[in-house]
Amino acid sequence: MASAAVAAAIALAGCQTDGISQIPSKAMQPLSREMQALLDKKGMPVDSPILVRVFKEEAELEVWKQDKSGQYALLKTYPICRWSGELGPKIKQGDRQAPEGFYSITPGQMNPNSSYYLAFNLGFPNAFDKAHDRTGQFLMVHGDCSSAGCYAMTDEQITEIYSLGREAFLGGQKSFQVQAYPFRMTALNMARHRNSPHMAFWRMIKEGNDHFEATRQEPKVDVCEKRYVFNATPVAGSFNPVGRCPSYQVPAEIASAVRDKQDHDERQFAAHVSQGVRTAAVTTGSDGGMHPTFLAKLNTQDSFVANGRRVATLPPSSPGGKPTLVYLPTATPTAVAAADPDTTAGVLGSTRVASADGSAPFGTLFGGSGSEPAKSSESGFGRVGKWLGLGGKADDVPPPPSAKPSTKPAAKPASAAKPASRPAAPKPAASQTMLASSSSRPVALGAIRPGTTPAPSSAASATGAQPKAAQTAAAAPKPDKTPATATAFAGGTLVPGAQPVRSSSSFEGRWGGM
Repeated sequence: MASAAVAAAIALAGCQTDGISQIPSKAMQPLSREMQALLDKKGMPVDSPILVRVFKEEAELEVWKQDKSGQYALLKTYPICRWSGELGPKIKQGDRQAPEGFYSITPGQMNPNSSYYLAFNLGFPNAFDKAHDRTGQFLMVHGDCSSAGCYAMTDEQITEIYSLGREAFLGGQKSFQVQAYPFRMTALNMARHRNSPHMAFWRMIKEGNDHFEATRQEPKVDVCEKRYVFNATPVAGSFNPVGRCPSYQVPAEIASAVRDKQDHDERQFAAHVSQGVRTAAVTTGSDGGMHPTFLAKLNTQDSFVANGRRVATLPPSSPGGKPTLVYLPTATPTAVAAADPDTTAGVLGSTRVASADGSAPFGTLFGGSGSEPAKSSESGFGRVGKWLGLGGKADDVPPPPSAKPSTKPAAKPASAAKPASRPAAPKPAASQTMLASSSSRPVALGAIRPGTTPAPSSAASATGAQPKAAQTAAAAPKPDKTPATATAFAGGTLVPGAQPVRSSSSFEGRWGGM
C-alpha cells in the first residue's frame, strides 16, 4: 500500500522526484507476514485507523485498530523496553518524566531519520500542558531501548508500530491518538495508588480512559478551565484551555455507558479500600522501569556507570548482533502478565544508550522536522512527499555516554513499601455530594470519580450504534426537568434539574505528558 501510494504520487508529480532517495528503507518496510495474518484474523483492514495506549507501571504499549465494524479492538500489546522518571505527569524540561495524558500524532510528527532508529513525537506540551505552564520538547516513542523522558521500544518493535501508523495515514487517518497512563486504570490500581499526590490528575484522565473502554471509539478531547473534557460539543462559544468552560453537550448514549462503568468502578474501589488493600509507596527519585521480559535478560555482571547512572546490557536478538546498552531502572519493577497473547516477548534490539528529553527536532511522517507543521501541497506527490519527509533532515543525536567499566555492583532496586494499616470502612460525610443519575449510595473517601466538575467524556457506543440523543449543558436554569439519564453542565456548574453529584475529591486536568 505504501509503495503504491508513493508510485502514484510520483506519477502525478511528474519531475518532482528530487529527494525520493532520502526516504530511508527502514521507514518503508512492509508489514510482516505475521502481522498481516493477525490483521486478517481480527478482521482489521491494513489501512484502517489506529490508536495507541501506554501504561507505565505495567511497561506495556497497546496498538488498537478499527475492525470492519468500525469499532476499535486490541491488535497487539508490546512490552516497553524502557521508560524513565516516576509515575506521574511531566512538569518541566529536564525532569526526565515520560508524559502522561492524551496526545494527537500527525504525519508531521513521524521521524524516519531518528538517531534512535525510528520515532514519533508525542507533541508535548499539548493544550493541557501549556495551560499549566509545563515545559519540555521532543518527547518520543522511539527505538534503541533507552530513554530520558521517552517511551523506548526495541528497533524491531518500533519498526512494526511505525509501519502500522504509516499505513493508517496512507489510508486517510489524519492523526492517531496516544493515551499515556501511569497504570491500567482499574479500580484496584486506583485504590493501590490512592495516597499519591497525582491522584487528582489520574482521576481526570481516567475519565478519558472510561470513555474509550465503554465505547471502543476514540474520545474527542478538549481542554477548558485547565482540565480535560471528553466528547463535548459547545452549545455556544468554544473551548479555551485557560478560559471558563462553555455550556456543552455530550451524547446521552455515551454518557450513559460511561456512567455505568464508573458506577461499577466506584463500587469496586470502595470495596478494595474497605478491605484494606495495600497502598503503593509514593516514590521519589526513581528512574522509571522496563517490562519484566527485558528485565529478566539484563546482564548486570558487567555493568558500569555512565552519566551518574548504572548501565547494563541486553543480549543481541540474533546471532552476531550487538548487545544493547540500557540504563538500569532504580525502582522495583512491577511483574505484570502480558495483557494479550500476541504480546511481543523477547524481542531485543541492537542499540546504544539514548538520552531523550529533547535535544533536537524530529521529523515528518517519513522525515522532516517534528517541531514544524506539515506543509501542504496541491500535487499528489507533494501531499505524500510531505509525509515522506522529502528533503527533511533530523538531528536528534545527543552525545553518547563516555563511560568506563566499573567493578561496582549494580544498584539494588528500591525496597517495596510497607503495607499500610488496614483502614476502617469509609463513612460518607454529611456534606458529601452524590453522583449524577445514580443511587444515593455513598462513595468511599478518595473515590476515583472526579468530584468537583465532572468532564463529559466521549466515544461511540460499544455496539457501534450512533448516539440517538444528547445530554445538553444549559446556560441557565430551565423550568422543565432535566432527564435523569442526562448529566448537564454549564460553565462547570451542575444545572438545576440534574441529579446530585457524588464527590470523589478534586482533580486536575490533563492533556499530555508533563
